Amino acid sequence: MGEKKSRNAGGSEAPNHQCLRCGSKCCDYFALPIDEPEDRKDFDDIRWYLLHEGVSVFVEDGNWYIQIDNRCKALTTEGLCEIYEDRPRICRKYKDDVCEFAVPDGEYELLLQTTEECMAYAEKVLGKKAKKAKKNRKKK
Repeated sequence: MGEKKSRNAGGSEAPNHQCLRCGSKCCDYFALPIDEPEDRKDFDDIRWYLLHEGVSVFVEDGNWYIQIDNRCKALTTEGLCEIYEDRPRICRKYKDDVCEFAVPDGEYELLLQTTEECMAYAEKVLGKKAKKAKKNRKKK
């Protein structure tokens, strides 16, 4: 039996999968990889990111990302893609197995949404690094 199909916003047929049920969560933001912060300057940069509306930083599988909440312009009010047949490569590569509909929220290794969270985490991490460096200096 063939895969069930339904119509997307552009009128063409799209596979009947989670995208048609979740409300287009993945199209309400984009996330880009960033370097893991190593010092106060790096954490201050992240603090600057977090001073902007709709921005968060998260760690997933050991990798750091900046997330910018910004709805895709190609979505209809119903959450369907107007350019489905001609959608960008990034959209075509996105698979159901990483969809927020399938993977519950809150499973990040780290999520920073405020400057206070960022600086508290920075103190925790940098404090451990400073103690380790001091301990290593004493051994020499």
